[in-house]
Amino acid sequence: MRFPHFTPAGAKKLCARCAAVAFLLGGGVAAQSGSVNAAPSPDGFDTVPDRTSLSFAHSPSGTRVGTANSAEARPGLSTVKLYVADYMLRHGDGSAEDRELGQRMIRDSDDGAASQAYAKYPHSIDAVAREYGLTATRGAAFWGNSSTSTADTVTFLEAKKATDPSSPILGWMATAAPVAADGTTQDWGTSTLPSVVGTKWGWSDYGPDIVASASFGPDFSVAANTYGSKEQHTSDVLGAFGPEPTPAPDQVPVRELIERLDTTDNPVVSQLATAIPPEWTLPADILPAP
Repeated sequence: MRFPHFTPAGAKKLCARCAAVAFLLGGGVAAQSGSVNAAPSPDGFDTVPDRTSLSFAHSPSGTRVGTANSAEARPGLSTVKLYVADYMLRHGDGSAEDRELGQRMIRDSDDGAASQAYAKYPHSIDAVAREYGLTATRGAAFWGNSSTSTADTVTFLEAKKATDPSSPILGWMATAAPVAADGTTQDWGTSTLPSVVGTKWGWSDYGPDIVASASFGPDFSVAANTYGSKEQHTSDVLGAFGPEPTPAPDQVPVRELIERLDTTDNPVVSQLATAIPPEWTLPADILPAP
């Protein structure tokens, strides 16, 4: 094979790049990062029907997005159990009983546990609302008649993640039971979004259908409330966010990596690349993105 002429300086650059390629092929560079859990993209909030209130916060940037009714006070359903449990854990008597009630309230959405906890701490919802600045949240004589907004719920979750990341509440949300204490399946609403870590659901057992869900991920929090069914709720939530990003490939062809390394456009490098079998691959994150 006859190679084109190149200068000594060019030879040094080419040799350096060939050495880098050899280093890669020899496994000299290990993958440094695992899969990245990207927050869902809130690009369809203007299409959400009025029946649903929806709020979203991106934790790293502090960016918040909400429907026009995101600050509207609505029946809090079982999402207000988050507030009762938070007060009980931080301001209660510290008993094992309180902790057990909190776990049952969040993981199993146990109404009996919530009633027992609220009877012991009847001002818990209002106290948490004042502490976290939850402007649409109000307690009631019966916890199930309390109100909150999706904006308030997101504010609460973001505060817990930022100031109390080891809170049992977040852990209980992350290990929620597949089926609640009353037999309701817990697998809908905001829990269906990509990269969700934990969720709390809420639903009404009486009167017209109304449902709610609130979730958090590594870098976001989201809450929704719908005057309608679980199916309508889930559809509205998913419609507000873009499709899940296509994951980057785990492996890329060595030929492509060689082309990324070469900045000289020297035909020798191209000739070297074509001599490498196309099925040879290396971890995709072995080099920075182009």
